[in-house]
Amino acid sequence: MRRAPLTAAAPFLLIAVLAGGVLLASVGSSRPEDDAETAGAARWWRGNTHTHTLWSDGDAAPEAVIDRYRELRYDFLVLSDHNRLQDRERWVRVGEGKKDRVRPKTLAALRERFGEDAVAVRETKDGKTEMRLRTLEQLREQFEGDGDFILIQGEEITDEFEKRPIHHNAINTTELLRPPGGESVREVMQRTIELVNAHAKKTGRPVLVHLNHPNFKWAITPDDVAHVLGERFFEVYNGHRSVHNEGDADHPSMEATWDHVLTLRLGPLGGEPLYGLATDDAHDVVSGDHSIPGRGWVMVRAEKLTPDAITAAMLRGDFYASTGVTLTSIESDETSLTVKIAPDDGVTYTTRFIGSRVGEGGITEAGVVLQESTGTEATYRFTGDELYVRATVLSDREHPRAYAEGDLETAWVQPVIPKAR
Repeated sequence: MRRAPLTAAAPFLLIAVLAGGVLLASVGSSRPEDDAETAGAARWWRGNTHTHTLWSDGDAAPEAVIDRYRELRYDFLVLSDHNRLQDRERWVRVGEGKKDRVRPKTLAALRERFGEDAVAVRETKDGKTEMRLRTLEQLREQFEGDGDFILIQGEEITDEFEKRPIHHNAINTTELLRPPGGESVREVMQRTIELVNAHAKKTGRPVLVHLNHPNFKWAITPDDVAHVLGERFFEVYNGHRSVHNEGDADHPSMEATWDHVLTLRLGPLGGEPLYGLATDDAHDVVSGDHSIPGRGWVMVRAEKLTPDAITAAMLRGDFYASTGVTLTSIESDETSLTVKIAPDDGVTYTTRFIGSRVGEGGITEAGVVLQESTGTEATYRFTGDELYVRATVLSDREHPRAYAEGDLETAWVQPVIPKAR
């Protein structure tokens, strides 16, 4: 089956009315990476903000996970274990039993890769073997020495309401942020955002929070996302095969959800735009392929590769999401939005500009393709009746580590808001 990812499986009605004029939201542009060597020049950095290790429910030691991302040429990584930071002593059992987290052959592989002294083990009183997990501080010492790769501290704040999972990733934090709970899905979402924002204010540093996999167990509806106005970032693509990116007959895809939220937010709710990330949600490095590194990532445009610079750029919306398509620039002004693609030989690219149109009576078209073209550069010229415009760039090449059979490599450009008529 050959298909474009994240298309809606069934029509999803968007109902909104126009609520005042909005101004253009800027999107950064960049030269290609190879041309950005001059000091102070912004360039694109590749990273993943959603990753698990043996510190929670991942299957691999953190050093093995980081090593894999470095092999894939990522520039930054967030280890986002569930309700946990890698900041204390922690041991996990080694053995062949169901409760053992590390297999003996995996321990041997770690020692072969990193050296005998790099992997600490001990024997317990009951004769069991345990391996000590490396802390974030130790991992930074191990992997950040060359200055071409960084680890950004984070966690997956893992909450729920009536068994409906409500997960957020907090990025560039300095301490553990515990799930706040709440009396409804929306209250849990709101309280989590307030928790992270309070932490950012207290620390005086850029801290980002993004909503994870809304369709996981069908926990969070598009209306939930739209009405929690502080929810500014979400996963338009998550590489875990249990999260239903594509929706089903009764639930919209993540792209359809994005358009629904943007239409409500920028129309009757009078809120700010929602930005989309692609992440791996990687759990499987040692065995299996249910959620693996290298499926989805963000490309962030920043002048420096530091946790603060990367996080601040994302907070500005200066990034795009990708599963394989590389963009050289994204440029917008009061007249148009232009996307330029770094081509691969033999690959065809289709750019779809998507948005909602407004008229005197309100929304006339919601979440529709405004223009579609083929090539390595595409420009959409605003007509004056768009509520927002975003772009999806679709290649005709199948993803080599696909979330689902037939998925095509794709990039998602953040929405811009043309000046109202």
